[in-house]
Amino acid sequence: MSNKLTAYLESQMQALKLKGMLAHYQEITEKASQNNLSYTEYLSLLFEEELKRKNEGTVKTKINKARFPFIKTLEEFDFSFQPSIREKEIIALSSLDFVEKKENIIFLGPPGVGKTHLSVALGIKACMAKYRVVFITAQKLLEELLLSAKDGSLLDKLLGYSRLNLLIIDELGYMPVTKEQANLLFRLVSMRYEKGSIILTSNYNFNEWGEIFSDQVVAAAIIDRLVHHARIFYINGTSYRLKGKLKAANDH
Repeated sequence: MSNKLTAYLESQMQALKLKGMLAHYQEITEKASQNNLSYTEYLSLLFEEELKRKNEGTVKTKINKARFPFIKTLEEFDFSFQPSIREKEIIALSSLDFVEKKENIIFLGPPGVGKTHLSVALGIKACMAKYRVVFITAQKLLEELLLSAKDGSLLDKLLGYSRLNLLIIDELGYMPVTKEQANLLFRLVSMRYEKGSIILTSNYNFNEWGEIFSDQVVAAAIIDRLVHHARIFYINGTSYRLKGKLKAANDH
């Protein structure tokens, strides 16, 4: 292939924003020549590289939009340190059938046992499957809803969250919830009921939620909608944040 023709092809690929093809066409051309590939096979390899690049870009964008506090995978989770969790059950969630079925996942347990790690890991799996995902702490979510209620944009805010395939609400119960905030959360949970999945983490068991919300009736109504189609995991283990300190102490 002449330098002039190569330059022309590269300029065409740049103009069409075929970055995957541009990055790999030379090695694919060489491979096609060495293996006597047909034109169709050659084109198939070029398109495969371009599609791979676009998919990677889409996943990266979805992960950025999800606003995860960190990137963690299920493979990084130390199940041996938390024997109260059945590893097979958690790994099975990575099939994301719960998102397809619009079911909820609830992780309950004391601070530091890996609830957020598991939530983020499942959220990343969902992003890789091109679902719309957002991660948010319960406190920030409640603050957003309250602010929207005051400035008249509540419906838009609720609709925005209701359109997500997966909404991850982290750390419910770390801060007290006012009655007004509890009612706003109830509206959001009701809008998503049987329409989209929620992953929720809390360091309080359900029988303590009445105290969190300062309203037993609203707490019961929220729990009712969350658990109707839900898989609930109780994690009763030692804090990961203490794991290193405990190991250091034992080594001495």
